[in-house]
Amino acid sequence: MIIKVYEIKKINLKKFNSYLIYGENEGLKNEIIQNNLSNNSSIITNKYDEKEILNNYDYIISNLLNKSFFENEKIVIIFRVTEKILRFINEFYDKKIDDVKIILCADKLEKKSKLRLFFEKNNYAACIPVYSDDNKTLRTITSNFFRDNNIKISSEIVNFISDKCNGDRGHLNKELSKIKIYFESNGSINIKEISALTNLSQNFSVSELIDNCLSKNRNRTIKILNENKYTPEDSILIIRTFLSKTKRALDLRKSYEISKDIDQTINTYKPPIFWKDKEIVKMQISKWKAQNLEKLIIKINEIELMIKRGSTNSLNILYDFILGICIETNN
Repeated sequence: MIIKVYEIKKINLKKFNSYLIYGENEGLKNEIIQNNLSNNSSIITNKYDEKEILNNYDYIISNLLNKSFFENEKIVIIFRVTEKILRFINEFYDKKIDDVKIILCADKLEKKSKLRLFFEKNNYAACIPVYSDDNKTLRTITSNFFRDNNIKISSEIVNFISDKCNGDRGHLNKELSKIKIYFESNGSINIKEISALTNLSQNFSVSELIDNCLSKNRNRTIKILNENKYTPEDSILIIRTFLSKTKRALDLRKSYEISKDIDQTINTYKPPIFWKDKEIVKMQISKWKAQNLEKLIIKINEIELMIKRGSTNSLNILYDFILGICIETNN
């Protein structure tokens, strides 16, 4: 059964005995599990990676079947699952294992995924897709955090923090926790201290990389690639930043095509664009047409899937894509 995130509070999730939470928003996945599925301290929770399940298959099935009389309900959380886990889920239902709930966490799953289809069509299973948080949601979380902790901060700083968390509230919450500790010790905080304190400062090079790529500044883009030692783990951060900035560029370009006034388009955009970014954003608007930005967004999504399927070669895939964008003409 498909359950949207906004429906979770309206539905009794306890009636299901297995759950599939899939998508790219790790922070939201953790919130759903902690706040709705494993928030009872009396319940035993076991956590596994899919590889552990597959490598110790018979032992784990046996362990679930031979649950102690003195045990309460048990929750089994399995991370990074793929289609391979379907055999385990089928056996879980075939053997009618009682007092055990299974939670599966997966990355993006295609519509034809057998695992996804199983959970979507099974009335005893919950299928919960989670998508990247949009900037509005991240800004709301950030604003509420500062309000609840009585920290006076400008809207510019709120936008600065939320814009650099790449659609994941989990990353945002970690950085906000650091800010809270610093504020409690010092009584105040500014944007320079925030960038130095948090991992957001490490994202400057990523943000600058994408800005220059979208601005067709090939020399600057190559220099950033050469000066920064990106790892394969950085690939997802880079491609999601690329997607976020391209979507913003598309919104701006469409507005500009209506107003015909580039300064008005930028100055009236919501959320407000940081003053230091206005010139490079202006360049991006002038370099791209809306239809080509739409095509670029499709291509970015394809590249993200390629990166996830071939992580060992992810940087090469990404670098070729970025450099290709820089030299394209007639956009």
